[in-house]
Amino acid sequence: MAFFKRTAHAPLEYSKSLWMRGWVALVMLFLYIPLFVLMAFSFNDSKRNVVWRGFTTKYYGIAWENAQLWDAMMNSLTIAFFATIFSLIIGSMAAVMLWRFRFPFKSAVDGTMSLPIIVPEICLGVAFLVFFSWIGWPSGLVWPINLGAIIIAHITFCFPFVTMVVRARLASFNREQEEAAKDLGASEWQAFRDVLVPHIKPALVSGALLAFTLSLDDFVITFFTSTPGTDTFPVLVYSLVKRGVTPDVNAASTILILLTVLLTAVALKLQGAKALADTH
Repeated sequence: MAFFKRTAHAPLEYSKSLWMRGWVALVMLFLYIPLFVLMAFSFNDSKRNVVWRGFTTKYYGIAWENAQLWDAMMNSLTIAFFATIFSLIIGSMAAVMLWRFRFPFKSAVDGTMSLPIIVPEICLGVAFLVFFSWIGWPSGLVWPINLGAIIIAHITFCFPFVTMVVRARLASFNREQEEAAKDLGASEWQAFRDVLVPHIKPALVSGALLAFTLSLDDFVITFFTSTPGTDTFPVLVYSLVKRGVTPDVNAASTILILLTVLLTAVALKLQGAKALADTH
């Protein structure tokens, strides 16, 4: 007890602990070195892409002229965009519903919504394949309608993540703020829009980024729900690496990584600017 009393007001600061900083650095290197290697080998002047032969940017030109790669990338971005929008709407509404209301079988509904997070993706993929085959989902439609099955599948497994993030944010909400707004004459919609939404906005941004990332790099579920001519970038890369990883694939992957990082940085910048404006 004496030990806890002495250290109760002196929490561990990882920035002052050499071993902890070293551990964090090792973890970060383990996570990100493969990405840096991929980006570096996109400039490798070798078709085999195994040994470094020299620096070149010609494979970016080859990737730029590869219509199949760009079609797959556009499919991935389109699916991720629609999946993010609908997952954000459905997930946030589900979080508010589970946080605010009491209704029969609430625990069952809550548990059912968590199933896409718990169930292995291979099981979800097979389930979606059987479902869309059973209802006779049409194929061969014009773009982007032909991506509908994949978009529906991605929304199904993405929105529970948004719900989880938003519910965690709602746990810190002071309901008295909403009641005060209603006492001052605000309607239910005005209280929701002007009081609750600003509070959960960081969670909405985080949930949107999480849904976008999960949808963009998903392979298993997309593999089972895609139809001929609707390959996404991960599915196409999987089919290409069977013949060996080529620098043009690395170049296209580098472009996608940089695009994702750019979008994430812009979203975080906007979120930080909004938070700074709210404090003044």
